[in-house]
Amino acid sequence: MTDLLYTEVEEDLRSGVRRVLRDRCDWTAVLARVESDEPYDLALWRSLAGEMGLAGLLVPEELGGAGATARELSVVAEEIGRAVAPVPFLGAVLATTTLVGCAEQDVLPQLVDGSKVGTVAVGLTTLPHAPFPQSVKATDSTLTGTVSAVVDLEVADHVVVPAVDADGSALYLVDTSAATSTPTTPLDLTRRFGTLVLDGTAGVRIASGTDAERILRQALVTAAGTLAAEQVGLAQHCLDATVEYGKTRYQFGRQIGSFQAVKHRLADLWTQISMARAVSRNASDALASGTETELAVAMAQAYVSDLVVRAAEEHLQLHGGIGMTWEHPAHLYLGRAKSSQLTFGIAEAHRARIAELVDLPGGSA
Repeated sequence: MTDLLYTEVEEDLRSGVRRVLRDRCDWTAVLARVESDEPYDLALWRSLAGEMGLAGLLVPEELGGAGATARELSVVAEEIGRAVAPVPFLGAVLATTTLVGCAEQDVLPQLVDGSKVGTVAVGLTTLPHAPFPQSVKATDSTLTGTVSAVVDLEVADHVVVPAVDADGSALYLVDTSAATSTPTTPLDLTRRFGTLVLDGTAGVRIASGTDAERILRQALVTAAGTLAAEQVGLAQHCLDATVEYGKTRYQFGRQIGSFQAVKHRLADLWTQISMARAVSRNASDALASGTETELAVAMAQAYVSDLVVRAAEEHLQLHGGIGMTWEHPAHLYLGRAKSSQLTFGIAEAHRARIAELVDLPGGSA
């Protein structure tokens, strides 16, 4: 039976991550950073990845990681979402999950300790069950093609590139210094995307054929499930911050939180976030046990990706005029929420996938 409750170890992990983010990643620091020339906090990422070992949670101990499961990773993701931390977390999940399944793992220790940053060259809206990408061609380990909306690309040192070569599907490891990357004007200021251009760029093949397809799909499924947990953390913060504001903001001589219309909206949001947490925890548990992972992740994304936007919108609207200003962090949460709603496919696509997996009418092939 699925256990949706947090274990003592998971709660201890949460406390440690939250403490670091509270001390080094409060919203004023995030807002100042995203307006600077260095929107990513790589020093913070090195602390989280190297000192706390968070980048290697899903990496087996024999490969230098923690040998933990997606349940522990989901707890970290919730706190990353709560703080809208500007760190290359999602790219790291994609890269480490991919490299663990490949024969070539020389760069993995550097990704685990945070000294290097990695990602995978798949587009923002790529569904976990999408066909293997065809936009990059490889000839004699030389890659040519373009991939748009690659997460965390602007700070990545290494990128795993899905490509098609003489043997069919393949994964290649590329040093980003040998390729061209162009930042995309971001909706989400705290998590950036870019376009990767490969023009005769050298790469090292690390997987091929059905292995490459299986490894990439598993990485996408894991990342999508992890993203659902991050979305829950973000939504929970939006609710908590709005409740707190409702206790301190007065209109007509009364706390706005005492108005029935406000209480109803917050109560509805609490109910929906509780359900979102349940489906997210179910996905994390499925990933940890390897049981019906695609179905559990599709269910989580089908529900949570829309809910997180609603939470961010309520957060902004119920803060009134101050919530509309640039000096308030509401726009940071709304940008992350809207961007994550599109990441790995919209809710409608995941609902169609659920129908397909359980043989309901309306499923897509």
